[in-house]
Amino acid sequence: MILQQREQPAPVAERFYLYRAPEPDTVAWFADDVRTGLLASPKRLSPKYFYDDLGSALFEAICELPEYYLTRAETEILERHANEMVAALPGPIELIEFGSGSARKTRLLIGAALEVQEELDYHPIDISPNALILSSTGLVAEYARLTVKAFASDYVEVLESARLRTSKRVLALFLGSNVGNYEIPAATRLLRAMSASFKPGDGLLLGTDLKKDAAVLERAYNDPTGVTAAFDKNVLGRINRELGGHFDLDAFEHVARYDPRRGVVESFLVARRGMCVPIDDIGIEIALQAAETIHTESSYKFDTGDIAALAAASGFRVERTWTDADRRFAVSLLVIV
Repeated sequence: MILQQREQPAPVAERFYLYRAPEPDTVAWFADDVRTGLLASPKRLSPKYFYDDLGSALFEAICELPEYYLTRAETEILERHANEMVAALPGPIELIEFGSGSARKTRLLIGAALEVQEELDYHPIDISPNALILSSTGLVAEYARLTVKAFASDYVEVLESARLRTSKRVLALFLGSNVGNYEIPAATRLLRAMSASFKPGDGLLLGTDLKKDAAVLERAYNDPTGVTAAFDKNVLGRINRELGGHFDLDAFEHVARYDPRRGVVESFLVARRGMCVPIDDIGIEIALQAAETIHTESSYKFDTGDIAALAAASGFRVERTWTDADRRFAVSLLVIV
C-alpha cells in the first residue's frame, strides 16, 4: 500500500535535531589517539580521523572513481532490494545509521520505509558534524514525513550514553564496508555493543566487501589519479591544522597492499626520508626513519563464513544476504537473537 503524504507536514526546522559532542571532548579524543598511535611501534593512526570536512569531500570523490567499485556495488544492491530489506522486519521501523556520511544510499531505504509507514525517525551518527548537518537538512527537506535526530559524535560514545532513544523496531545500518576498517576483535566488540543496545528482533544491515583478486582490491585503494593518496595524507594535514603539527605531506608516499592470507588491504604512509616532526599542541616530537611506515587503515574483506562468524560472536544471526550482480559486495541482514 502506498501511503499519502500528510497535508500539513511539520516544518523542516521542527524535524531536525542535532546532538554535537562538546568540542573539547572531540579535540581530546583526537589528541590522545594521535599521541598514542604515533608513539607506538609500529606507528598507526585511526581511519576514523580521515573524516573532517576535507576528508569527507575527498571520500565523496573516491566514490566516483572507476577503480572504487564498492559504492556502486552496494548502491546496486540497495536499489534492487531496499523494499525487501525494510519488509524483512515487522514494522513500523526506525533507522539508525553508523557512519552516515552523505546518506546518499540511505535515501533508498528511507523511501522504501515511507512507502509502507506513515512517518519515519532516522538517527544518523557521524564524526563529521558539517557533513551530518548538510545531509540531514537535505533529507528533511526532501521527505516531509521524516524526522532526523542526528549525533555528531563517536559511535561508542553514543551507544554508551542514554541519548539514543528508540520506540519502534530498529533497523540499524552499518554500510560501506565500514566494519572492515576494524580489526576483527574490535569489530566484534563494536557489533556486540550494537546488539546490547537494541532489542531482540531488531536488525542490522551490514555492508561487507567480498574477497576477490588482489589486483582489483589494490587498485580500489590506490587509484592512479592520486585521490586516495590525498585522502590518506589528509590525516597528517588534519594533525597540522588542529594540533599544531609540522608534517610535510610531500615527504610521505601512500601504499596499499592486500594480504590474502589475512583477507585485508592495509594502507600506510611511508616516509620518503628521515625526519623529526613536532606536534606543538600535545608537546611531542615524532621521529621517523626513511621508509618507516604509519599504518592508517585496514580494510578487511569477507566471505559468507566470515560474515556468519562475526554475527554469531556479536549476538546476531544472519537472516539474509544480498549481493550485486558481479558478487563483489554483500549487504547482510543480521537480527539480534
